[in-house]
Amino acid sequence: MFPLSDTKTSGKFPFWVVVFILVNCYVFILELVSPNLDAFVVQYSLIPAKVNFFEIRSLTAFITSQFLHGGFVHIISNMWFLWVFGDNVEGRLGFFLFPLLYIISGIFGGLVQYLLDPASSVPMLGASGAIAGVLGAYLGLFPHNTIKTLVPVFGFLTVVNVPAYFLLFLWFVTQLFNGSASIVADTASLGGVAFFAHVGGFAVGWVISKKVRPV
Repeated sequence: MFPLSDTKTSGKFPFWVVVFILVNCYVFILELVSPNLDAFVVQYSLIPAKVNFFEIRSLTAFITSQFLHGGFVHIISNMWFLWVFGDNVEGRLGFFLFPLLYIISGIFGGLVQYLLDPASSVPMLGASGAIAGVLGAYLGLFPHNTIKTLVPVFGFLTVVNVPAYFLLFLWFVTQLFNGSASIVADTASLGGVAFFAHVGGFAVGWVISKKVRPV
């Protein structure tokens, strides 16, 4: 299932959603034109083995890694999910709280994935943890909204209005299942996807949406 749009918009201009999309796209362009992509990725991605909680510089990667992406499919899918779900969440949480939720969800998602394999030298990058936080907040704030979703039915693609609680809960369970499978397989991720960064980001986004007073 692939979400196309939600059926209720906030009615407000999604300033931070647009800003985060533009910043992510700008950084991706920097990746594409970088004369040494490997060095660029190593410098700004989150590499668990390099994390030192007594050295602030090594901790900045929990933020900078959120703006890197591993390819066109990676960034397009992330930005699309942010566009579909982010406007309502930003409209409800407000100008100051939404960017905090985004960044904190990304940090927490990276931390959860880091704790699974702190000795790993594989770079972790992408906005997935932050965007998972937006999805978790959407579930917490708008569980009864419906999402226009592209669904395969008997081999054909059709558009169906799916309840947000069903679509997002299914997404969360899928990430949890794949993340658990990666542990069983004794790997930090499957196919290069840090599933527990998604799980951690989603969980903290949902908790924040339930604990704070929206504007």
